[in-house]
Order: sequence, then structure tokens, then C-alpha cells
Amino acid sequence: MSNAIDQTRRLLSLVTYLRERPGARVAEVARAFNITEAELMGDLAVLPMCGTSFRGGDLLDIDTDGERIWWHNADAADTVARPLRIAADEATALLVAARAVADLPGLRRGDREALARAVAKLETAAGDAASGSSRLNVTFEAEGSAFAEADRALSERRRLWLRYYSYGRDEITEREVDPIRLVTVGHTYLEGFCRRAEERRLFRLDRVVEIKVLETPADPPPVRLRDLPDYAAGLVQPAEDDPVVVLEVGPGGRWVTEYFAHDAAEELPDGGLRITLRAAEPANLRKLALRLGADGRVVSPPELADEVREVAERALAAYGES
Repeated sequence: MSNAIDQTRRLLSLVTYLRERPGARVAEVARAFNITEAELMGDLAVLPMCGTSFRGGDLLDIDTDGERIWWHNADAADTVARPLRIAADEATALLVAARAVADLPGLRRGDREALARAVAKLETAAGDAASGSSRLNVTFEAEGSAFAEADRALSERRRLWLRYYSYGRDEITEREVDPIRLVTVGHTYLEGFCRRAEERRLFRLDRVVEIKVLETPADPPPVRLRDLPDYAAGLVQPAEDDPVVVLEVGPGGRWVTEYFAHDAAEELPDGGLRITLRAAEPANLRKLALRLGADGRVVSPPELADEVREVAERALAAYGES
């Protein structure tokens, strides 16, 4: 299972590997690091942001055409290896972030102790520049504690218990999940094998109401991990033979394309979109259509459009009677 620490180690190794192999083939590099080509492309997108500062001039200049990889300023690797010098604003940002992470619930004891040692060294090295950091405070969203517990469960290979808000059914359910990995695409998601559904599921961490690491060892069945670009195309991947649903949304409903996988999104004259998507159960989109209100409507299938209209009319009638 890949995580941020694994990727960091890989990126450090890639610096040396690529410097010694100008024009290396993407497929060969991916095989050498035992990763997919898509994962390698993700690493290559990160490396150009690496250097001794974010002020430019010393960032790694790495490029690819999809088949080969070139390093245009290989000497930059020498600057990366030099002792780090950070400015006052950088020291402040690091100290504030480190203290905030150290307060996260569920952080492993060893990691917390290592972080405390790093903060102490950074404070000593920064001197007076670190004094301002003590007056700043950062509070993480609720997603933070869920992430910490999920990360701990992954590391210790233990099962998780969740109370989870299901957007589609508008209800909170309890589940036991064998974690597979954490993935971030806009929001952070836990991918795991849900013992309630007996299927692989994605759980958005900001919808986790409560989370606990169980003593039960995690035992997810072998699964093929989808590449991250697959997630970017839509976190729920519909099948090709699923029924087609067409929505028309106004400018206030354009957000739908950010949360639902779709086949097409055509611009409309009023600034809205005509969205074509697939759904195994089109009726599950009824809540979405009702939520959109005046910002959207179901165009097809007609039976779904009629169902949404009837539900909306009943709701309006109920308000009129009260």
C-alpha cells in the first residue's frame, strides 16, 4: 500500500536515478520502481516543485513527453543536497504546521515523539525567527482526526469501525471496513473493503461522524488498485451499460460536474450546463435533482423527470397545508 512516506522515499530515489539516466524511458523507470506509469507521471508532476526554496531559480527542471524523461538542469541536484537554509517566514510556517499535526488525535506515539524532536531542533536553529510562531494557531477540520485514525489502521493493518453519513441515502450508518489506502482528489477518501456491503467502497473523510481502530486484523481481499487519474474522472465509476440520465443545470448547479462522474457537459446559453451521466439506479439522482431546485432539472429519462416533479409537488403541497 502506497502512502505519503512511500512516495517521499521514491521521489528522493528518483532524483538520483533520473540524473544518471538522461532520456530514460517511462516504462523502464516505472518497472524499476515497481509502480504504474500513471503513478510515475504523478511523481514527475511533483518533482519540478522541489528545490531549496519556493522562490525559483533552483527548482528541478524535469520534463517528459510520455515516453522518455529528461532533466534539463541536472546540476540542481547538487543544490538540493546542500545544507538547508530557511527564511523566517518558512520557519514560522513549518513550526505552526508541525505543532498542529502533533495535536492530531490518533497520531502514532513514535511519530508524535519524532515530531516533537524535530520541532525542538527547528526552534533552536531558527532562533528569534521562531518567536512569532508561538502566537499562531491552526485548527484542522474534522477530516483531520479521521485521517489520523485511518492512517494508523493502515500502518497497523487493523480494521476500522465507522459511523458514516451516506449522502445518497441521507442517513448515518455503522460499518466495519478493512482499509486499503487513502487517496486525495479534491477531498480525502478512504478506500476499503466494507464488511457491511461486502464490496470495495470509498468513504469521504469529512463525512465520517465517528471512527475507531479495532483490534481485529484487517483482511481485505486482493483488489486491483485503480490509477489516480481514474478517480479524477469520477470517484464512482459507472458501468457502460448503466442507464443514461440527462440533467440541465443553471450557473448555480455547475458544481455537479465536480462530484459526479459524467460522460459530457455541454455549455448552455445562460451559463449553465447540459450534463449527461450514467447511474445504475437513476432514482438515486432524485435527491440531487430536488437539492438543485430552481438550479436544475431532469431532462431524461422522462419517468425520472416525472418522479422528481411529483415528489416536489407533494413537498410544496405539504408546506402549503402547514
